[in-house]
Amino acid sequence: MSGVLLYGAPAPGLVDVPPGAVQVSPLIPGSQDLAGFDVNIDEGVVLAPAGTLERDFVLAHTLRLLKPGGSLLAFGPKDKGGSRLKKALEGFGCVVGETARRHHRFCQVVRPEALRGVDEAIVAGAPRIVPQLGVWSQPGVFSWDRIDPGSARLMAILPPLAGRGADLGCGVGLLAQQVLASAEVSQLTCVDIDRRATECARRNLDDPRVEVVWADARGLALSALDFVVMNPPFHDGGAEDRDLGVSFIRAAAGMLRKGGTCWLVANRHLPYEAPLAAAFAKAEVRADAGGYKIIEARK
Repeated sequence: MSGVLLYGAPAPGLVDVPPGAVQVSPLIPGSQDLAGFDVNIDEGVVLAPAGTLERDFVLAHTLRLLKPGGSLLAFGPKDKGGSRLKKALEGFGCVVGETARRHHRFCQVVRPEALRGVDEAIVAGAPRIVPQLGVWSQPGVFSWDRIDPGSARLMAILPPLAGRGADLGCGVGLLAQQVLASAEVSQLTCVDIDRRATECARRNLDDPRVEVVWADARGLALSALDFVVMNPPFHDGGAEDRDLGVSFIRAAAGMLRKGGTCWLVANRHLPYEAPLAAAFAKAEVRADAGGYKIIEARK
């Protein structure tokens, strides 16, 4: 195994990533699980998440794995947590060298002999049952400790479904739980690009009709489905990307049989009408309230 771990996908030219670095971001399908490593490494390169619990979990695990004297380069956009990295690393007992360029903060540390607070950060960022939801989740997963308002609105109006279907961007499986309440559903493929979400979904969806897949839903080979449900993403790296939602609409249409139905929720301002009209025979808004629209589209 390489002596270097890489967390995240830095923009080209932002940092020098050593050849052979092992990717450990849960948002890159096929990557390794950072929490599952138990061998020492020489170097860590971490594009730090913005969320505090998620960030500290990643930093703590990377520091845990570093050999004494091993190096860690942690960095992030200044306005998305980068300005807080130095303080976070100092809290673990590290002496931090900090630089700034291209709107990012870069923190270089050498692992000290003694670390502090690492075990606590790992526990705080680990998977757990969220009491208010009654399901397994983990900091860093989309809407990890609450029902996303858009998904809640879709769940409130979604009729009982039947046959074979898919939940694209399933998260920890809250929408899928409702879909599976219909005995007429024979099979449900739940897909998410976040490994943490799929691991939690497997725990939450103890049902022989379910297959949970860690993958980018846009490239998944499914066909002749009776239905698709989804709350398609429209942010990439924190920036709004309307093409992302459009690509989910096209992917869903490609998975459905003729006459199959897609139920989706979208923020009201997103202009999905044209791509829906191009991909489906019919698309109707079934509800429009609270800044969200619920759409039923038929292939």
